[in-house]
Amino acid sequence: MAGTRTFTMIKPEAVAAGHAGKILDMIIGNGFRVVSLKYTRLSHKEAGAFYEVHKERPFYGELVDYMASGPIYAAILEKSNAMEDFRKLIGATDPSQAAEGTIRKAFAESKAKNAVHGSDSDENALIEGHFFFSSREQY
Repeated sequence: MAGTRTFTMIKPEAVAAGHAGKILDMIIGNGFRVVSLKYTRLSHKEAGAFYEVHKERPFYGELVDYMASGPIYAAILEKSNAMEDFRKLIGATDPSQAAEGTIRKAFAESKAKNAVHGSDSDENALIEGHFFFSSREQY
Protein backbone atom coordinates (compact mmCIF):
# COMPACT_ATOMS: atom_id res chain seq x y z
CA MET A 1 0.00 0.00 0.00
CA ALA A 2 1.35 3.40 -0.98
CA GLY A 3 2.23 5.75 1.84
CA THR A 4 0.71 9.13 2.47
CA ARG A 5 3.96 10.93 3.32
CA THR A 6 7.18 11.66 1.52
CA PHE A 7 10.25 13.81 2.09
CA THR A 8 11.89 16.51 0.00
CA MET A 9 14.72 19.00 0.17
CA ILE A 10 14.99 22.13 -1.91
CA LYS A 11 18.69 22.07 -2.69
CA PRO A 12 21.30 24.83 -2.19
CA GLU A 13 21.38 26.18 -5.76
CA ALA A 14 17.59 26.45 -5.98
CA VAL A 15 17.47 28.27 -2.63
CA ALA A 16 20.31 30.60 -3.70
CA ALA A 17 18.53 31.37 -6.97
CA GLY A 18 15.36 32.36 -5.09
CA HIS A 19 13.24 29.47 -6.36
CA ALA A 20 12.15 28.00 -3.01
CA GLY A 21 8.83 29.85 -2.88
CA LYS A 22 7.95 28.91 -6.45
CA ILE A 23 8.86 25.28 -5.80
CA LEU A 24 6.74 25.20 -2.64
CA ASP A 25 3.86 26.76 -4.60
CA MET A 26 4.14 23.97 -7.19
CA ILE A 27 4.16 21.34 -4.46
CA ILE A 28 1.10 22.76 -2.71
CA GLY A 29 -0.64 23.42 -6.02
CA ASN A 30 -0.29 19.73 -6.83
CA GLY A 31 -2.26 18.70 -3.78
CA PHE A 32 0.49 18.12 -1.22
CA ARG A 33 0.10 19.32 2.35
CA VAL A 34 3.28 20.51 4.05
CA VAL A 35 3.49 18.53 7.31
CA SER A 36 6.87 19.92 8.38
CA LEU A 37 9.14 22.60 6.93
CA LYS A 38 12.60 23.69 8.02
CA TYR A 39 15.11 26.18 6.61
CA THR A 40 18.53 24.90 7.61
CA ARG A 41 22.05 24.19 6.46
CA LEU A 42 23.66 20.77 6.57
CA SER A 43 27.16 20.48 7.97
CA HIS A 44 29.56 18.39 5.93
CA LYS A 45 29.18 15.59 8.47
CA GLU A 46 25.36 15.75 8.35
CA ALA A 47 25.31 15.75 4.54
CA GLY A 48 27.63 12.73 4.59
CA ALA A 49 25.33 10.91 7.00
CA PHE A 50 22.20 11.76 4.99
CA TYR A 51 23.73 10.45 1.75
CA GLU A 52 25.54 7.49 3.40
CA VAL A 53 23.70 5.12 1.07
CA HIS A 54 25.79 6.56 -1.80
CA LYS A 55 29.14 6.37 0.03
CA GLU A 56 30.69 3.87 -2.41
CA ARG A 57 29.59 5.79 -5.50
CA PRO A 58 32.10 8.01 -7.32
CA PHE A 59 29.93 11.14 -6.94
CA TYR A 60 29.53 10.85 -3.14
CA GLY A 61 32.23 13.39 -2.18
CA GLU A 62 30.97 16.00 -4.63
CA LEU A 63 27.39 15.39 -3.51
CA VAL A 64 28.28 15.89 0.15
CA ASP A 65 30.28 19.06 -0.60
CA TYR A 66 27.42 20.43 -2.68
CA MET A 67 24.70 19.68 -0.14
CA ALA A 68 26.75 21.38 2.59
CA SER A 69 27.44 24.42 0.40
CA GLY A 70 24.40 26.48 1.38
CA PRO A 71 21.01 26.53 3.06
CA ILE A 72 18.25 24.12 2.09
CA TYR A 73 14.58 23.68 2.86
CA ALA A 74 13.63 20.26 4.23
CA ALA A 75 9.98 19.23 4.18
CA ILE A 76 7.69 16.33 4.89
CA LEU A 77 4.75 16.26 2.51
CA GLU A 78 1.43 14.49 2.75
CA LYS A 79 -0.92 13.25 0.02
CA SER A 80 -2.40 9.93 -1.05
CA ASN A 81 0.31 8.02 -2.95
CA ALA A 82 2.76 10.73 -1.86
CA MET A 83 6.11 9.27 -2.90
CA GLU A 84 5.03 8.19 -6.38
CA ASP A 85 3.12 11.40 -7.08
CA PHE A 86 6.03 13.52 -5.86
CA ARG A 87 8.54 11.64 -8.02
CA LYS A 88 6.33 12.44 -11.02
CA LEU A 89 6.13 16.11 -9.99
CA ILE A 90 9.88 16.55 -9.64
CA GLY A 91 10.71 14.88 -12.96
CA ALA A 92 13.81 13.11 -14.21
CA THR A 93 17.14 13.69 -12.44
CA ASP A 94 18.53 15.14 -15.68
CA PRO A 95 16.48 18.28 -16.35
CA SER A 96 17.01 17.93 -20.10
CA GLN A 97 15.02 14.69 -19.86
CA ALA A 98 12.41 15.99 -17.40
CA ALA A 99 8.86 16.48 -18.63
CA GLU A 100 7.38 19.95 -19.07
CA GLY A 101 5.60 21.11 -15.94
CA THR A 102 7.97 19.32 -13.56
CA ILE A 103 10.04 21.03 -10.89
CA ARG A 104 13.35 19.95 -12.37
CA LYS A 105 12.40 21.06 -15.88
CA ALA A 106 11.55 24.49 -14.50
CA PHE A 107 14.31 25.00 -11.92
CA ALA A 108 17.21 22.51 -12.18
CA GLU A 109 20.58 23.73 -13.44
CA SER A 110 22.02 20.32 -14.31
CA LYS A 111 21.86 16.62 -13.48
CA ALA A 112 24.00 17.27 -10.40
CA LYS A 113 22.29 20.53 -9.39
CA ASN A 114 18.75 19.33 -9.90
CA ALA A 115 16.86 21.69 -7.53
CA VAL A 116 15.15 19.11 -5.28
CA HIS A 117 15.60 15.80 -3.56
CA GLY A 118 12.67 13.40 -3.40
CA SER A 119 12.53 10.16 -1.45
CA ASP A 120 12.68 7.06 -3.64
CA SER A 121 10.60 4.79 -1.39
CA ASP A 122 8.08 5.02 1.42
CA GLU A 123 10.67 3.50 3.76
CA ASN A 124 13.32 6.10 2.84
CA ALA A 125 10.77 8.90 3.18
CA LEU A 126 10.23 7.89 6.80
CA ILE A 127 13.98 7.63 7.49
CA GLU A 128 14.77 10.92 5.75
CA GLY A 129 11.91 12.77 7.44
CA HIS A 130 13.11 11.63 10.85
CA PHE A 131 16.65 12.75 9.97
CA PHE A 132 15.40 16.35 10.00
CA PHE A 133 12.27 16.38 12.16
CA SER A 134 11.32 15.06 15.58
CA SER A 135 7.82 13.63 16.01
CA ARG A 136 6.67 16.88 17.69
CA GLU A 137 7.73 18.81 14.56
CA GLN A 138 5.46 16.76 12.29
CA TYR A 139 1.92 17.98 11.96
